[in-house]
Amino acid sequence: MTNATNEKTFDEMTRYIRVRSEPGDKFVEFDFAIGYPELFVELVLPREAFEIFCKHNHVVHMDSDMIREIDEDMVKWRFGERGQRY
Repeated sequence: MTNATNEKTFDEMTRYIRVRSEPGDKFVEFDFAIGYPELFVELVLPREAFEIFCKHNHVVHMDSDMIREIDEDMVKWRFGERGQRY
């Protein structure tokens, strides 16, 4: 099976992060995704290790639109309707 010319290899895919902890916290809690921001793992690292992790992975911080879409989709799966909790 061959990749289409516009498809990226795994190593070329964008790495996304969304920091969930407060700026002064000892540990950084964050979401990490490769290629698809809506498919992420939750990670926790000491601040210094987090900075190394970000440099090594050339991460892109999720913007507010991406975060809103992901949160709305999570609500949909959790409660059955997009963007409505009640």
